[in-house]
Parts: sequence; C-alpha cells; structure tokens
Amino acid sequence: MRVVFIGTGEIGVPALQALMRSGEHQVIGVVTQPDKPVGREQRIEPPPIKRALIGTKISVLQPERIKDRQSIEEIRALAPDAIVVMAYGQILPRAILEIPPFACLNLHASLLPRWRGAAPIQAAIAAGDRETGITVMYMDEGLDTGDILLQRKIDILPTDTGESLHDRLAQIAPKALLEALQLLTKNNAPRSPQDNALAIYAPKLTRHDGKIDWLEPAKIIERKIRAFNPWPGAFMELDGRHLKIFSASIVNLSGKPGEILRSERELVIAAGKDALSLGDVQLEGKRRMNTAQFLRGYALSS
Repeated sequence: MRVVFIGTGEIGVPALQALMRSGEHQVIGVVTQPDKPVGREQRIEPPPIKRALIGTKISVLQPERIKDRQSIEEIRALAPDAIVVMAYGQILPRAILEIPPFACLNLHASLLPRWRGAAPIQAAIAAGDRETGITVMYMDEGLDTGDILLQRKIDILPTDTGESLHDRLAQIAPKALLEALQLLTKNNAPRSPQDNALAIYAPKLTRHDGKIDWLEPAKIIERKIRAFNPWPGAFMELDGRHLKIFSASIVNLSGKPGEILRSERELVIAAGKDALSLGDVQLEGKRRMNTAQFLRGYALSS
C-alpha cells in the first residue's frame, strides 16, 4: 500500500519507522510542520518526524497551512492509497481526506471518545485514569470525532509522568497501525461510530496550566505534577519566583493550603487535603536538584 505519513511530534516517529521497514507498504511522502526556532538560542530545528527521515530519499512537504490549495495538490500528486496522521498539529480539510481510496487514518493517544484534543496523555494522568491507549480512527472533518477502526490499551502506572506515558504509547502505536492497514488491505476493517455523549476534551496546555492550586487535595496535585512533567511543568510561587516541581509524594499531614509544614531535610506543603513532600525541584534561573540540596542553598522566608 502506498502511504503518505502526516505528523510532527516525537510520538509518531516509531509508527513512521515501522511503515518504512514494512515490506507491505511504501512511504511515498511525508508531510510535517515547518522547521522552527527551539530553545533559548532559538536555533532553527526540524521537527522530529523530519529528523527521522535523514538518510532516506522520501519526499518531505512542510507547508505553513495544509489547507492551502498548493499543499492539497502536492499531496494529491503523490497518489496515496492511504494517509496516516499522528500528532500533526493541524486539522486536515475534506479535500485531503477524500484523496486516498482506502482511508485517511489518525492515530490518537487516548481511548476515544475519552480525551479528544491536543493533550490526551496529560489529561489521562491528571484525571487518575487507570488505562489509556492508541485509537486508530477514520478521519473526518471534526476534532478526533471519526469512526474507530481499532484500539490498543495499556495500564497507566502510579509512577507514570507525561513523558514516560508518551514514550510507552509511542511504542504500541506501530503495531496498532500495521494491524489497521492489514485489515484495510483485506477489506475487513471494522468501523464503529464514537458515542459523542461520552466525549471529553483535553485542550492544548499552556504554561499557566502548570500553576499549582494548593486548595486542591494532595492526590490531585500529585497527579498533575506527574502529568505535566515535562510540559508545561508544575510550579508554585516561592518568594516571588517560580519553583518548578518534578515529583512529590503524599504525606498524611494537614495545615492551611499552601503552608510550609516542614523545611529542614524535606519540603512539605499543605494541600486542601493532606500534604505533599516535594521531590526534585528547580528554582527559576537555577538547576534541577532534590529538595535536600535545594534547602541547603536556599533560605526560605518565614
């Protein structure tokens, strides 16, 4: 099967690599976002999907807007049998969805219809979900609203962060994709409409979403700290500066929400219910360290 792969983020790299290794399918083109400035130095870097193609002769398209007529015609000219999308960052217009004779498939990092949208991995951890997975769906013009072809599930571990769950989902995506393409090739792929009444959205996160609300119970804050590691990063205000928090554990103590209960060998802060003992932290402008190191070099105001 001739496949055009459309994606940008790191999570799609294993799926793309599996397609390129497959003897049954040919990646005839890749569409990804334009190169962008990254980091403090704002150095222009290609997206992860483009980096994965180094050393290959696969055609790469990087339109600013995939809805533009030129972009649509360039994809049409490739004459794909199927289009596969994962973590691209733009909604495909109907004109592209209608190009492949088999299907336009999207790999989404949740068990749809739960957690449609841009941040399903973080949302699943923050909500305390016990499982998540990869959904392969037929694309339509909505936001993650298409019929489901198949789903593959994994458990969410009590230690999972946004990063670790992202990486584990990336590893199960290739098998799910290849199974879906095989079913399409044999003309026996299932098609199950989503129950829109069960849909929940996970909107794109901003830095502000990482700000800790100490009125919330400690168990909810702890989940958010893991969910938002590494992005957007959970943080609190400390003497007018951001203190980024990478990990924490729940402590059976109580106090006024936001009150520092212990600050000698550990940093314990009261939440709406129970408290949190902070693990690794990073003060604005400083390096990451554990709380014992942090407390040795930082005098907390009384």
